[in-house]
Amino acid sequence: MGQSSSVPAERKELEYSGWQLAAKRVLDFVVALILIVLVSPLWLFIVLWIRSDSSGAAIFKQTRVGLRGKPYTIYKFRTMVQNAEALMKDKLEKVDNLETFVFQEKEDPRITRSGHFLRKTSLDELPQLINILIGNMSLVGPRPEVPEIAKLYSTEQRQRLNVLPGVTGLAQVNGRSELTLGETLVYDLEYVRAWSFWLDLKILWKTIFVVFAGKGAF
Repeated sequence: MGQSSSVPAERKELEYSGWQLAAKRVLDFVVALILIVLVSPLWLFIVLWIRSDSSGAAIFKQTRVGLRGKPYTIYKFRTMVQNAEALMKDKLEKVDNLETFVFQEKEDPRITRSGHFLRKTSLDELPQLINILIGNMSLVGPRPEVPEIAKLYSTEQRQRLNVLPGVTGLAQVNGRSELTLGETLVYDLEYVRAWSFWLDLKILWKTIFVVFAGKGAF
């Protein structure tokens, strides 16, 4: 299955309030900037830990599908062995049912020792604060999809590309990795259709408790 340079999004514009979009961007930028400053010592420690735990770069970069189907580079702390992406590509090429597909398994041999902890605590997502500053991600939104999966979306499912992808979202506070792709898409579409600045704040509040409880992360 080849990688598409872009994925067409649903053309219909959703009616979002201008002030709410502006407030969302301000919140994203300010929170991301503050967190980068506050966690910089932790960032350095994680980089050293990853490098000592397994070979390869500490920062993992991958092409994801963003707003309106535009591809961009996402940043994460590496939690898997170096050839993990090639192994996942083989899995993606065999996807024939989005409803039952599951990205992550509880016992995944590709995950490193440090990776298990980083995923459980969601610390592997910290580099996405850079994506937020750049403006190709938000604090809240559907999780950014890989092109191989996004190109299989139905017309309805492409509506999830009508908003910026996020570090957390409605699906992440309702099951995270325990959800099938089909279940995740249902939550993503619900978020897109019901979006408001206040919904983002509610999801961010719930995310704090979900992360500290370690629910649905592996």
